[in-house]
Order: sequence, then structure tokens, then C-alpha cells
Amino acid sequence: MTMSRDEIFQKVQEVLVDALGADDDEVTPDATLMGDLGAESIDFLDIVFRLEKAFAIKVPREELFPAESLLNNPDLVSNGKLTEQGLAELRASVPHTDLTEFEKDPDINKLANLFTVNAIVNYIDGKINAA
Repeated sequence: MTMSRDEIFQKVQEVLVDALGADDDEVTPDATLMGDLGAESIDFLDIVFRLEKAFAIKVPREELFPAESLLNNPDLVSNGKLTEQGLAELRASVPHTDLTEFEKDPDINKLANLFTVNAIVNYIDGKINAA
């Protein structure tokens, strides 16, 4: 089942509207899940479940939202920032996410801003159209 990016975005938008109680016009490609749409960490599990159902795919939570595993490793975080090794692991674990701005200042408090609607669309696109 191949889908266009626009079709994927529409379904992701529906999932996020349902999961977060957001309005359609709030769920834009650049919207961050936590900052713009008000998601909390508990919502990520619900979002993953709804994405799996909507797209009939398996979504390992750590593939889509890998931050927790990074933050708990002292080799990857130093003084509140991801180390070079941490950045390398983040790059490898989220190829669907644009890290350009984050790499300039890898403050772990800014990690949440990486979880955008567009990152989810990229992830789903790679999952269903790469097969």
C-alpha cells in the first residue's frame, strides 16, 4: 500500500487531532507535538497506538520517539547537552527528523522540539513506501 505524502499527512493530522484534542489548523507540518500541540509524554504511547491502527503497521515507540533511551545514558549526555556520541546516536535513530538546528545547540531541553508532525509523516512515509 503506497500513499502520497499528502495522504499520509492527512491521516497523521487526524490521529493527532483525535489523540490530543487539537484543531485541524493547529496540526501543521512544522508543529511540535509538545510545544505547539500540548502533548505530554503519556500521549506518545496513545499516538503510537493510533498510528499503528491508522496505517496498519507496527511502530516501535523507541523508533519514533527515542529520546528516553538517550537521556538515560551518561556517555551520551554531558552538562545538559548531547555529546558527539549522543548526537551520532540520535542521527542514527531518527533519520526521519531534521536535526540541523538542534545540532547547533544540542541542549536536551530542546529535544522535545524535534518531535514534529513532519517527522511523523517522514517516519510513516519511510515505513509504508519503502517496503
